[in-house]
Parts: sequence; C-alpha cells; structure tokens
Amino acid sequence: MSLQRFSSPWWFLLLVVIAGLALGYIVVQRLRRKRMMRFTNLELLDKVMPRKPSRWRHLPAIVLVGALVLLTTAMAGPTAEQKVPRNRATVLLVIDVSLSMQATDVKPTRLDAAKVAAKSFTEGLTQGINLGLISFAGTATVLVGPTTDRQPVIKAIDGLRLAQSTATGEAIFAALQSIESFSQVVSGPEGPPPARIVLMTDGKQTIPTPNGEDPRGAFTAARAAAERKIPISTISFGTEQGEVSIDGKDQLVPVDDESMREIARLSGGEFYKAATAEQLRSVYDTLGEQIGYEIKDADASRPWLMLGTLAALIAAGSALMISQRIP
Repeated sequence: MSLQRFSSPWWFLLLVVIAGLALGYIVVQRLRRKRMMRFTNLELLDKVMPRKPSRWRHLPAIVLVGALVLLTTAMAGPTAEQKVPRNRATVLLVIDVSLSMQATDVKPTRLDAAKVAAKSFTEGLTQGINLGLISFAGTATVLVGPTTDRQPVIKAIDGLRLAQSTATGEAIFAALQSIESFSQVVSGPEGPPPARIVLMTDGKQTIPTPNGEDPRGAFTAARAAAERKIPISTISFGTEQGEVSIDGKDQLVPVDDESMREIARLSGGEFYKAATAEQLRSVYDTLGEQIGYEIKDADASRPWLMLGTLAALIAAGSALMISQRIP
C-alpha cells in the first residue's frame, strides 16, 4: 500500500516506538529467565516453576502489538476510492418532441417510451443534482430550470406534446444558456458546478438546415459546449424502420446515429444507441450512475480502528485468563 493513500502518513513513525516495545518485551523475558536460572536451590525451583512454561503466556503481548499497529494505521488516515453522491452539479435533460417521435417502432410510441425512461432517470438521480428540462421541435423551450425538486420535471415530462420540425442546434444553445444563467446564481468559491447536457432525439436536424455546421446548427452548438467544458451525452432513440403519417402520407423516419455520434464527439461527451424502450431505460440508468456519483478518495480508517479496538480487547481478555493481569 502506497503512503500516498494516507492523509497523515507521519503517524507511521509510531511503528518505531511499537517495534521498540516489542523488542523490550523480548529482552525482559530473556533477562527474567536468566535471573530464574541463578536460583541456587534447584529442587525448590522445580516446585515453584513449571519445567516447560506455556507459550500461550506470550499471546496477550503479541495481540497487543498487533492492536497498536492497527490503531497506528487508522491514525495515519488511510483513504480508498469510493463512489459518493455528487453534492453539486447541473444537468439539462433535452428531449426531442418532433413529429417523428410518434413512430411506433418503439412501443407504444417513441415519445411515450421516452417519457417513461426520462421519468425513471429523474426519480433516480441523486438529490445533489440540479436537473432542468428542455423540449424541442421547431423551437426549443425551457420547461423547467435547473432545480433539485424533481416533481416539476416529472410533471413537465408528462405534459410533453408533439410539434413540427427538429431544431437540435437551438436546443443545445438553449441548454447552454440555461446552464450559464443558473451557474451565475449558484457559483461559489469553487466556481460554478460541473454541468452536462443529456440530449435525446431520434432524427436529423431540419431547422435551420439539415447541415449541422450552420451558425445555429447542432455541430456549432456542440463546439460551443466543448469551449465551456459542458459535455453532451447524446441518445439516438429509435430504429431505421420507423414510420409516421404526416398529412395523410406515410414517411420513413430513421434515426440519425451519425449526427448524434458527432455531437457527442465534438462536445467531449458520450454517444448512446437505444433501439428499444428497455435499451433506453438502460442508457438512462448508466447516465444516472455517471452523473449522480463520482469516485473520490474517502476516509477508510473505520475498519482499521474497529480491528485495532477489537484486538486490544482480545489482548486484555487473554491476559486476564492466562496470567490474571492486564499486560
């Protein structure tokens, strides 16, 4: 175990003292035996001393040394990587409500399946996360600003309604603006809380143009997110066989994995593919773990302290049973 895993490694200097005590015990035992051998009346010595002293008499001292080592390790402040809930972060959940979301390739519809998964994600997110909700079709609408209250978000998810067109870039820009406004309010000595955008959509951008390189396009927005160190986790939801009826005509609405993958790459986020409701829930579960928790070096001294205390009690108990005194 590296000393870097301890918050106060200088406490290990006490091990020198403990080693000195152990050495002193050995020396005292040998001197005691020599003094006994100087007893001139050997017949009387045989009567007052057992010919072969029990080795168990050393058990309390050995256990006590072990207890001191364990307690010293506890005082040195061992740490270990542990998964702990985040106590400050901002997440914007951005959901596509364009007409293609009424496709039934995901039962009962893409939008209904998305609602169920999004609510599960919302309810499972740790309380330290400020969660906001944006819906987008031809325009982007901030339905709920970042908050730790989950009920407004759940209510807004239930109220999602379909609309025409897909303005993915505008949705990302709206999320960035919401995060920036919120960060100005809650920013503290450590700076603004870390933020992330979770973008779930099923199709290619149509407004302003299908080209994501437009000044208000999705790729431009993704680069803006990267500049602000706000990664975008994209979820491409649906299949290649999705169809919807618009103005009485059936239209194929396949998912656009490539665009979502590129948005994630440009922003420094991750791309996820979900072709079924179960896969979407799994993706949200994964994101909930990534967003809601972080790996930190946390205090790990409790087990050492417990073992050291237990060993000290065993040492005291065994000393009373073996030699009728506490070492």
